Amino acid sequence: MSTTLPPTSLRRLLSLYLSLSKPRLSFLIVLTTAAAYSLYPVPALLLPQTTASPSLSTLTLVFLTSGTALCSASANALNMLMEPKHDAKMSRTCNRPLVRGYIGKRGALVFATVAGLVGTGSLYFGVNPTVAFLGGLNIFLYAGVYTPMKRVSVLNTWVGAIVGGIPPLMGWAAAAGQSATGTGGLEELLFSEGSIGGWLLASLLYTWQFPHFNALSWTIREEYKHAGYRMLAWVNPRMNGRVAFRYAVLSFPICGALWWYGITDQGFLLTSSVVNAWIVREAWRFWRRDGHKGSARALFWAGVWHLPVIMVLAMAHKKGLWGGIWQRLNGQSLKIEEDTWTDEEEVHLEEEEHVAQPPRIVSALS
Repeated sequence: MSTTLPPTSLRRLLSLYLSLSKPRLSFLIVLTTAAAYSLYPVPALLLPQTTASPSLSTLTLVFLTSGTALCSASANALNMLMEPKHDAKMSRTCNRPLVRGYIGKRGALVFATVAGLVGTGSLYFGVNPTVAFLGGLNIFLYAGVYTPMKRVSVLNTWVGAIVGGIPPLMGWAAAAGQSATGTGGLEELLFSEGSIGGWLLASLLYTWQFPHFNALSWTIREEYKHAGYRMLAWVNPRMNGRVAFRYAVLSFPICGALWWYGITDQGFLLTSSVVNAWIVREAWRFWRRDGHKGSARALFWAGVWHLPVIMVLAMAHKKGLWGGIWQRLNGQSLKIEEDTWTDEEEVHLEEEEHVAQPPRIVSALS
């Protein structure tokens, strides 16, 4: 639609530059980041019953999501900047703005640079340096390692999966930084005992990408081959299906570990198992049928729905969420406050009585 507008139209330019960011992919990345942020267990000292301010800052969430979106936009724009000649050979990418000449390489580079600087700056000053480091690292891995590796080795898919796993780790580190008891540095936010939830969510994203992408790449494997991208789908089709199935199965223990470590409640074991069983079944069919008989398309759509549904379920089953809601609905939090006030009043009256007793004793003796 943007190409039908006048070349100097501001709406056209905004639309074209927005397409450089791969908006649907960037939205998914922001979603997983925000989900991890919301799943972080709130320490007791920061619960709303004991503090007047929210337990997790809304302003921090704004900086986190906007900064993550800009970092993603930067990485995606650099990816397009490096591949217009090869993108032109694939139906999936031949209409990208750089391929069609709607945006020049200089404009794309300026866009990527500004987005990267503003994005990492927002994360650094609005969240914490650790999250900014992860955002910058993801730009480097995606544009500097994954993109050139696509034409060299099938291992590019594993590197791309690491890139996809970092955003939830960013969301977790952003929340952890607000309750850090030490310096709030990288070691405390990413490698302490309380960081296990972030790594589990990162693992979930990492494993999800194989069944989803392997199914997608199989449907256009000949185009990948023609463009010179080394993907398992055409280099080793049998292994492509096997890898998709193996990583789909890993979603079960990862979701189980989220319950085991107290990130979600026990109900998540049941609801996530239903969704996980779906993608495992489709991955099995994809492997056994070598991608034929509609198995690739079925697995692709299972992957499209699997991730957002699992993340929403995890947030709905966050440990203690429904107990806290139930307490508020029944006014139990108010009762706790009243009981506390009553106890303090009784202690105060006892102290006054104790102070008043000695004079009465002295008077009796005299």
